[in-house]
Amino acid sequence: MTFLYYLLLFLHLVGWAIVLGGTVTNLRTPRLAPGVLHGALTALVTGILMTGVAEMGDGLPDLNYMKIGIKLVVAVVVTALVVVASRKKEPSRALIGSIAALTTLNIAIAVLWR
Repeated sequence: MTFLYYLLLFLHLVGWAIVLGGTVTNLRTPRLAPGVLHGALTALVTGILMTGVAEMGDGLPDLNYMKIGIKLVVAVVVTALVVVASRKKEPSRALIGSIAALTTLNIAIAVLWR
């Protein structure tokens, strides 16, 4: 169970890295990189699966449900914004910037909230 948890954590971090990298690199010419939608969906799904595996496993970190709930809401909003941006031919700079900002917020919550 521990191996599965940390494998999901790795995939979760890769998903957020794809979202953040795909938006920050395209802030000047506002467009959405091709893999950002897949990165957001990967991060969202693996985050939910990590919570379930942590509930079932022994020796895994204790869960902070307030933190998980806030991160889930931010992740759903980021995913929704990515879906909206991917359907637009030319997304606005504010939309791409908000995706990058909320992704950074989600990473900061994960790292700094102890």
